[in-house]
Amino acid sequence: MRHRVTIRPASSEDGDHILPLARAMATSFVVDTGAFASSFAELLGRDDAVVLVALEAATVVGYLLGFDHLAFYANGRVAYVEEVAVRQDRRGAAIGRQLMQEFDTWATSRPATLITVATRRAAPFYRSLGYEETATLFRKVL
Repeated sequence: MRHRVTIRPASSEDGDHILPLARAMATSFVVDTGAFASSFAELLGRDDAVVLVALEAATVVGYLLGFDHLAFYANGRVAYVEEVAVRQDRRGAAIGRQLMQEFDTWATSRPATLITVATRRAAPFYRSLGYEETATLFRKVL
């Protein structure tokens, strides 16, 4: 039996449950426990960041990490989804959709003028939420 999913801001107790999801999502880097713990603690205290968790029967089954910042081109704030991960066995159950909807609410409250997200594996998911392809992402690993 599946339970109702609840989305809420992450708390310090959620880190140990988010870490394995971050490791499963990462393809370009190996998520280091110490670096994760340090980043997680800092992100929880930042005003320009949000970490959301999806809970099902008090179990973390997904998370979202997002930010916002001012941008000249957008005439205001731009929100950016950095990471979204849902436990493999719970994908397809609208958990990612619920996380994104809660992020939309957060971004609107900031108030952001748009939301962006980079992806190479989930384009159909983002299109189903009304996102459109607008750019090519480049990166430089330091």
